[in-house]
Amino acid sequence: MITERTVREVAVEVPNATKVFERFGIDYCCGGGNTLASACAQKGLQVGDVLNAISREAAAEARRQSNTQNWTLATLSDLIDHIAGTHHAYVRQESARIQNLLAKVVAKHSEKHPEVSTIQQVFGALAAELNSHLMKEENILFPYIRELEQASLLTGLRKPRPMFGTVKNPIHMMEIEHDSAGEAFRRLREFSNNFTPPEDACPTFKATYSALQEYESDLHQHVHLENNILFPRAIALENPGPTA
Repeated sequence: MITERTVREVAVEVPNATKVFERFGIDYCCGGGNTLASACAQKGLQVGDVLNAISREAAAEARRQSNTQNWTLATLSDLIDHIAGTHHAYVRQESARIQNLLAKVVAKHSEKHPEVSTIQQVFGALAAELNSHLMKEENILFPYIRELEQASLLTGLRKPRPMFGTVKNPIHMMEIEHDSAGEAFRRLREFSNNFTPPEDACPTFKATYSALQEYESDLHQHVHLENNILFPRAIALENPGPTA
């Protein structure tokens, strides 16, 4: 029975359980030897609530991973809703969580593993850059693309005139920032030996590297949807070619 497994075992064996443990304040590192039932009792938690949260987290991750919709056929507004609601939300949530995890790892392991301090610095700079990046997309680029699509659907409605001249200009800046994020993860992989925790890594250390790897995977999908689908379609909508 899972409730009689140690917190450490559950953290290792159950995908995304660490996210739930952090949310409930359950120690899966130093106190990871306690059974899940005991850890919940010590915190005054109902073990069923924790198990339900783990199940919901697993289901949400499964939905995210199995999203096979063909976004080339969706409206740009629907695609923007998906990007903002799924990937932007993920970046904001996971950036804060990973920074918290890194702070713990650095405090405990930086003397023996000094590379974690560099990883903390690189990821902190990346998180700050991405936060600014998301705001520019949500407040400037995305609203314009929505207006552009709306104008194309309604006969006689003029296309909006952006202060940035053409949609190609902010798109170019977003693509540069995407490249910068990719370079940051190249460095993170280099310093972490491709997110391979050392032999003496504690569960928090392992969870941190796992979270970084998941973050990179989500970022790849995020950038793909923008660079390869949203941005080219927005450019084509702003400057449609001659009709046959």
